[in-house]
Amino acid sequence: MGVEKTRLPWELAIVDRGALPVSPPLTLAAPRRLILAPVTYRKLRFSVLGGSYAVCKLPPGAPLPAWVLRRPLASVTRTADELSVVCPLDDVPDGTKFVGPWSGIKLEGPFSFDQVGVLVSALGPLALAGIPIFAVSTFDTDYVLVRASHLAQAIAALKDAGHEAL
Repeated sequence: MGVEKTRLPWELAIVDRGALPVSPPLTLAAPRRLILAPVTYRKLRFSVLGGSYAVCKLPPGAPLPAWVLRRPLASVTRTADELSVVCPLDDVPDGTKFVGPWSGIKLEGPFSFDQVGVLVSALGPLALAGIPIFAVSTFDTDYVLVRASHLAQAIAALKDAGHEAL
């Protein structure tokens, strides 16, 4: 069984000095030629998670907080610069630096590691709609967080791109 795909048109754009028509505007110091080839998006199935989420920033050497793993969706990423945590908004303790509320969209997997274009299939339509995202990947699937205020617009953009809401 093949993968269903949707083809979205793009066009060749030659941009002189100035701002590109994207959000936020990208200013070019010198003329550039952008070639945007037609892109084929794989059709995805997605579901909207209940609740509100937060993206938290902790110091790089911070221990893993106990409050992170209280609920089904949590993600922790440690780098030399920070400890980032995604968790339900209600679980964030007072005094923790965070951004939210976010709404969660689950891309229904599982997706094998040799599949290409899974995230771009969802993120491309969201980018074209001007919707900022925060992506979280797991072994089996991907989650896309969008600002709660953009959820209805995100669902519409995904559906308009041919993706199926469950």
